[in-house]
Amino acid sequence: MGWQAYCSQYDRHVLLEETARCFPALGQCTSLEEARRYLVETVRRLGTQQVDNGGGAAEATRVRDCERALCGVLSQHADVRGGFSVTQAWWDVAMGRRREDLQAGFYAELIHWVRGLQGRSDYQYLGDVKLDAQLTGRAAALVRSYELDQIWAAVQQKLARFGNGLSDESRRRRELRKQHVLEVLGGSGEDWEDWRWHLQHLVTDADSLGRLAPISRDQRAVIRRALAAHLPFAVTPYYASLMDDPASGRDRAIRAQVIPSADYVGWMQRHRATRKHSCDFMMESDTSPVDLVTRRYPAIAIFKPFVTCPQICVYCQRNWEIEQAMSPGALAGQEAIDGAVQWLSEHPAVQEVLITGGDPLVLEDQQLNQLLERIADIPHVDLIRLGTRTPVTMPMRITEELAGLLARFRQPGRRDVAVVTHIEHPYELTDQTVRAVDRLRRNGIAVYNQQVFTFYVSRRFETVLLRMLLRRIGVDPYYTFVPKGKEETRSYRVPIARLMQEQKEEARLVPGLRRTDEVVYNIPGLGKNYLRATQHRDLVTVLPDGSRVYEFHSWEKNLMQCKTYLGCDVPILEYLGRLAEIGEDPAEYESIWFYF
Repeated sequence: MGWQAYCSQYDRHVLLEETARCFPALGQCTSLEEARRYLVETVRRLGTQQVDNGGGAAEATRVRDCERALCGVLSQHADVRGGFSVTQAWWDVAMGRRREDLQAGFYAELIHWVRGLQGRSDYQYLGDVKLDAQLTGRAAALVRSYELDQIWAAVQQKLARFGNGLSDESRRRRELRKQHVLEVLGGSGEDWEDWRWHLQHLVTDADSLGRLAPISRDQRAVIRRALAAHLPFAVTPYYASLMDDPASGRDRAIRAQVIPSADYVGWMQRHRATRKHSCDFMMESDTSPVDLVTRRYPAIAIFKPFVTCPQICVYCQRNWEIEQAMSPGALAGQEAIDGAVQWLSEHPAVQEVLITGGDPLVLEDQQLNQLLERIADIPHVDLIRLGTRTPVTMPMRITEELAGLLARFRQPGRRDVAVVTHIEHPYELTDQTVRAVDRLRRNGIAVYNQQVFTFYVSRRFETVLLRMLLRRIGVDPYYTFVPKGKEETRSYRVPIARLMQEQKEEARLVPGLRRTDEVVYNIPGLGKNYLRATQHRDLVTVLPDGSRVYEFHSWEKNLMQCKTYLGCDVPILEYLGRLAEIGEDPAEYESIWFYF
């Protein structure tokens, strides 16, 4: 189905048809509260009737979820907390009143929920085999096994759509790209294996990137705008070699990592004077008890001695703090480091220290060793974690010497050392990344991955392929993050419902050790909010553009008095429209509407 045809299903007239079918008396209500009572009572009656009429367990669950969502957004609490009344809007539509503010995304949400309440949701399943309830034992097992084969064949067909950097074709392509980069920069094969050479040849402007990789006129223009606005921009020669053919779309996620969107640059330009405050989404300034330290949880603290990287991710959490790639003075002064270490030593509750920044692994070995010695000398610290992107942006940095250095701080039974990296997409993986990870693991260093589930990695089964390849190379999936609700990076954000859909449908099909990641939404000042259960959040309302508003509950809500957090999500219909623009069929994502 084309995008225009898909969108035409969701407008005022279609909602009126659904209302006439299920809520025929809504237009006869004489007050808002009467309309509210009528809608809620009818929703509950329809939900009960549908469940009582039978049907499968999946359908009954969908009916229950739609009933819960509708009753929630129709409540008075939702009107007050969300600052918008779905009840008023729906009643106005039924009364024939003009509501210019209501958009297709709003209609789409209500239409799907009303249809789901009636068991009329319609979306595609992977398997087409129906298990005969009369079969038992071996006969039932054979039918079930055949069904699973059919499902996995469909999965493999989905996975085959995406390029990955470990295929033979990709290896050949990358070798040619590497030779091109070396030729332009006047380097040798020996230089390529030297991480310091890559640091000396960082790409920091549009023209330089254009000589190394094919980039469009629009991409050149937005990079120039970013630099004029004093925004950090840098790409390592190695990472530039991973960009090959923008027309194919296979390197879309790689480009999106480093080439900012026009929306991002515009927002940052408008807020130039207030970036430190407005971009600090996680309120690190309010959770930093001493310079260089952030603490949101009892037993772990973040130590940030080095606030720069060789390559800047556009959606970096600390884009307000990092000025430029490998900027002079990025390493904190001795006095600040001494103060941070002293503070950590005075707080025995802190048993784990995450050293991040910035990327601490681009420090020289001697500098890194000195920092690690200071942390390892704290008696109550029994786990040191290092946050780094070097395995994917500059894997040659993971030398045998560096891996051995990290291993020296491991004392089995007393202290462990782990590396957490950030690999976004299967096409980022290369044989050099494989070797880097292997060096760490052979020295006893566990490697974990944190993926940010951006628009550019969110197609059906795209992240499943990443998980499978990560485990193959020895990396454990650790966290999958909902992109933070930062306004400047809105073009990277994905509806929470899409991530829930991915976890409940796509990821569930792969073996357990390949889906060990936890899905989280970061709450400003408080930290990670788990999305594994609806008890961690409430759907409050749906705004006129189709944005869902959630109320997130802190991890400590049953331990102490704490605040909740209201977050406005990306409209599902808007997200599906962007997928359609890159060739995806929105119908394949239809179950997204029923994840709350």
